Amino acid sequence: MPSSRDRQARVATYVVYAVQGLSFASLLIQVANLQAKHGLDDGALTLLLLIVPVFAGVGSVAAGTFAARFGSRLLLRVAQPVVALAVVLTGLAPSVPLLVPVLLLFGVAVGAVDAGMNMQGVAVERRYGLQILNGFHSVWSVASMLGAAWASVAATLPLPVIMSVPMVFALVGSLVFARNLCAPEEEKVEDAPASAAAGGFPWRPIIPLCLAMGFLYVGDAAVSNFNTVFMKNVLSAGPQVVPLAYVAYQATTLAVRLGGDLAVRRYGPAAIVRIGGVIATLGFLGVVAAPNQPLAIVAFGLTGVGLSVVAPQSFSAAGKLDPAGTGVAIARVNLFNYIGFIVGAALVGGIADAVDMRWAFAAPLVLAAVIIALAPGFEPRRQAPNPSAA
Repeated sequence: MPSSRDRQARVATYVVYAVQGLSFASLLIQVANLQAKHGLDDGALTLLLLIVPVFAGVGSVAAGTFAARFGSRLLLRVAQPVVALAVVLTGLAPSVPLLVPVLLLFGVAVGAVDAGMNMQGVAVERRYGLQILNGFHSVWSVASMLGAAWASVAATLPLPVIMSVPMVFALVGSLVFARNLCAPEEEKVEDAPASAAAGGFPWRPIIPLCLAMGFLYVGDAAVSNFNTVFMKNVLSAGPQVVPLAYVAYQATTLAVRLGGDLAVRRYGPAAIVRIGGVIATLGFLGVVAAPNQPLAIVAFGLTGVGLSVVAPQSFSAAGKLDPAGTGVAIARVNLFNYIGFIVGAALVGGIADAVDMRWAFAAPLVLAAVIIALAPGFEPRRQAPNPSAA
């Protein structure tokens, strides 16, 4: 039976996920507008977008080291306000030379928050003793969808205003609720072996999770970075219609995640991930073939249905493989978030620059199909500690 303290930590974790979703969407939904503002071609845009996942990977690795010593609560209390500040500065940056360091700051901070919030999510899931991680990711999707909807409604306002208004709510939420997150002693598993607590953890059992996470984020990078460019440049959508593809992606992601915990409890994570891989593949096929704006929006929605199940199950399975609750496995799996995002941005942007934006979405189509084969890895057995493993 969860205690009042457990429920308090759960609410605080919901807020952390919400703030991250709102912050992430508030920046990425403006990629097409930032491209136009700074006069960037697709190749230059791709290079600029690579800054975020590269330095997010740095932030995630650093977060693992920091959290192992000080806990993820302090990490989030420092890094999440920095994410909100960086979004505001992105909208204000008047030139590319000033935009680059802001994106670097955003990348490092967003990587630290991604790792930290999933450490908190897994810690709360452990304390409850049942699958609840999809619920946290659902809140991320709700906030992300609201950020995209705000961008659509406020499309005629100046870009700095559009990007700054949501960050007021993000900053307040982070400062008020982060203090109620799980403390370092609450994140640890009682009676864990000392060698496991020291960070000894093997790579082999999490390889399927890492690969699936990477392939997921190739697809997510394609949708997040280039959906606005696809809608605007390929299908000639207007400013009110352009954000709707991302709204559909996040709305279907939310719909699936709302029932995801119940589905996983009934059918198991491997079956759910396998079905998700099939649906994501069909969604990307729809994007490649979409003849008009409504069908493209539907196809982007299907990709959300399929991809939405992979990340929560990756972190949940990684948490089960970590016998001490150190966050080591979660940090390693989270690293492939950014590897996938880097590959996705480079691959999709490179194909778009060489061929066209429509065929660029064939790359995540193929990798989404590979997730189907990786699904059995989502039901791992808890591993015994291995102090000799790096």
